[in-house]
Amino acid sequence: MKTAEIQQLFTLFEEAAVEFEGVECWSARELVPLFGYAKWENFAKVIEKAKDACQQVGNEISDHFPNVRKMVRLGFGSEREIDDILLSRYACYLVAQNGDPRKPQVAFAQTYFAVQTRRAELIEQRLLESERVKARAKLQETEKRLSGVLYERGVDDKGFAIIRSKGDQALFSLNTFQLKRRLGAPEKRPVADFLPTISIKAKDFAAEMTSVNVQQKELHGQISIEREHVDNNTAVRRMLLERGIVPENLPPAEDVKKVERRLKSEEKKAIQGKNTSKKHL
Repeated sequence: MKTAEIQQLFTLFEEAAVEFEGVECWSARELVPLFGYAKWENFAKVIEKAKDACQQVGNEISDHFPNVRKMVRLGFGSEREIDDILLSRYACYLVAQNGDPRKPQVAFAQTYFAVQTRRAELIEQRLLESERVKARAKLQETEKRLSGVLYERGVDDKGFAIIRSKGDQALFSLNTFQLKRRLGAPEKRPVADFLPTISIKAKDFAAEMTSVNVQQKELHGQISIEREHVDNNTAVRRMLLERGIVPENLPPAEDVKKVERRLKSEEKKAIQGKNTSKKHL
């Protein structure tokens, strides 16, 4: 395909995208000519094959191929309602994979939606990683604030470390050594650096409750505060278990420091890329 044809198809596919209940999708009827088909009936057969492929990998067809009705214009200004199917980005990818590969439009669509799907996956992954980094930073802030509150009530750094460790044992039903072994965390690194996001947030929630209750209950000394922190972590653990989440059985996450460095590096490259583009304008 020539560059002009590729650019034209790219523009047409971009313009055909619509939003349905907050999800980007494409009208199957409007994709008929974009995929190089002349008749809806022939394109509908390709969609059926795509639905089968969707179901075979365990996905719900209704999530990616919802049936809708749409109005089309006829001659002399009249309109008629017809059946249509809204295709998710993934559905479009499956349709392209099951289309006639001899058609240049189908070949383009295969690449276009493969790239689109991969880009969406990368965006989702980056958002999840960013959320985890933010959750870890929030936990650090909470624990720093809690440490200050406890210091005013007669608990030193060593006492705070013991209280935090007892809290972890209540939350994960494992002592610090056992938990680090399960996570594959180095001995001198904080456990939280290798926890999944939900576990980091669970620790943060328990620490926030301890900070509030220590002040409201006017607790002093390591013993009473330790009991409070253990109770709060036990309560958070109970809530997780009730929702079917066993925190110590969750898979370990990548070192959050590595994730943070990777995100900063990607952001730096993106900024440099923008600056380079500006120079060429």
